[in-house]
Amino acid sequence: MDETTEDRVLDGRVRLRQPERGYRAGLDAALLAAACDAGEGARVIEAGCGAGGALLAAAARRAGARFVGIERDPKAAALAQQNIALNGMADRVEVREGDVALRFSGLGLEPFDAAMANPPFFDDPDSLRGPAAERRGAWMADDGLEAWIGFLTKAVREGGTITLIHRADRLDDILALLAAKAGSVQIRPVQPFADEPAKRVVVRAVKTGKAPLRLLPALVLHDREGGKHTAETEAILRGQAALAWLSLVRPA
Repeated sequence: MDETTEDRVLDGRVRLRQPERGYRAGLDAALLAAACDAGEGARVIEAGCGAGGALLAAAARRAGARFVGIERDPKAAALAQQNIALNGMADRVEVREGDVALRFSGLGLEPFDAAMANPPFFDDPDSLRGPAAERRGAWMADDGLEAWIGFLTKAVREGGTITLIHRADRLDDILALLAAKAGSVQIRPVQPFADEPAKRVVVRAVKTGKAPLRLLPALVLHDREGGKHTAETEAILRGQAALAWLSLVRPA
């Protein structure tokens, strides 16, 4: 059996078993979970949930919502199942094996109120130098960003929300792909430091939404005073604050 570690995230509220080698949930997963603003009774799907880092953190934050994770790697899906049981969330969180390259309708699920994802950051093999085999599935989108956004838009009902975190330099592609099916887009840039360009964006859209695009204040991860994170980022990572949107904002 592959070696795993057991870590605690969200200030210890979530126990997470994940591969010792290969893809491990980190800051991007934490921010995606913090961006989930699903309300009481909402149904949320995560595409590519891996071992459940974002899925379980979002479920811990949103105790009244139900969650389904979709994962194509059987080993990662099995770890996610373990983590669901480990955290006592089997009554409202589940994981299913599936691939975003296939039609959402093939899963036999009703459309959700919200969908979220941290898609692989690369879809051109020449743009990434030889990732280790155990990391390739998490880093390389074999069917491209189009397949991921297509899956997310199909997975939600009209008026449902789509939230994803990705590289800032792919924002134009993200907006173009969302334009056909979603609107009311809000963008949160994520900057390493206040005086450096954003490297990530968190994007939230509404299926068939009509509101104008909104560029929100950036989340700045670090300061130059020696602290590991800014106070805002630290509060988000500890589950004391959400990555807030202009509407439907609820306490973390």
